[in-house]
Amino acid sequence: MWRRMLWPAAILTLWSGVALANPGIWEREWPDTDFAKTSIRDWGEIISGGPPKDGIPAISDPGFHRAADESRIGDREPVITVEIGKATPRAYPIRYLTWHEIVNDTVGGVPVAVTFCPLCNSALTFDRRVGGRTLSFGVSGKLRFSDMVMYDRETESWWQQAIGEGIVGRYTGTELKQVPSWMESWAEFRSRNPDGLVMAEPDYNRSYGRNPYANYDSSRTPFLYNGEMPPHGIPAMARVVRVGARAWPLDRLAASGEITEAGVTISWQAGQASALDSGQIARGRDVGSIRVRDGQGRDVAHDVMFAFAFHAFYPNGRWMLD
Repeated sequence: MWRRMLWPAAILTLWSGVALANPGIWEREWPDTDFAKTSIRDWGEIISGGPPKDGIPAISDPGFHRAADESRIGDREPVITVEIGKATPRAYPIRYLTWHEIVNDTVGGVPVAVTFCPLCNSALTFDRRVGGRTLSFGVSGKLRFSDMVMYDRETESWWQQAIGEGIVGRYTGTELKQVPSWMESWAEFRSRNPDGLVMAEPDYNRSYGRNPYANYDSSRTPFLYNGEMPPHGIPAMARVVRVGARAWPLDRLAASGEITEAGVTISWQAGQASALDSGQIARGRDVGSIRVRDGQGRDVAHDVMFAFAFHAFYPNGRWMLD
């Protein structure tokens, strides 16, 4: 299976490049990280994903141009949409986040980190302000339950992307505020926001638009994952919509079109390509777009992640089945 996947060069080492976490060794690589302060009970949960610290380069202060002037992105390609207050809506294409995973930006005066973990399909946006301090995030190169471990450049504390929580260092136990954002097709964003802004292509030598994880979301098991599989016979790589500690299977939402439960209305619309299917993102199969709103019609922070990741980080979470 893995031979068919076009992993980034740093990950091609596969298991030969994977090493169990060892704070005694990593203290030399991370001299400013306080490993004595941590919520991790079993260091074996953390492994190296292959790339070293900043081997996957996060983007800071990205450039933007008008949506109407964009010509590189295919209509069905996914973007992460961020709309804050009266600020001009912004789209962060997954074709870029696949290779960079974190974008540090400021929208409407709010410093945000727009993040995407391909191995979990987790796309989350966080407020970068913690205790009156604005943090800047990078990619540590470490994984826990196949999910990206971020770090902040100010204290080099480690943060779990899927839950936005500090797990090693000064900010252990601190939770980042999640900012409502959602994944949708480029055509949806552009149609709704012709004068919106889209992130410009970063100045890196990357094959933007290519999916280096070809066929990943149709595999039976996640890559570099050493945790339990989901209950109820739900496939590990099935997409679920997480709102708080609840998860709705995407298949159920696609069949219904819209579901109102637990105080939220979740709608599904066809037209968004999977970023983790075909070798070219624009050609990925249609997985549709999700929007989550509360009773007043306001957007609600959520995630569309793989079922195994929800179970790993929300072991006592509630599965919203038929």
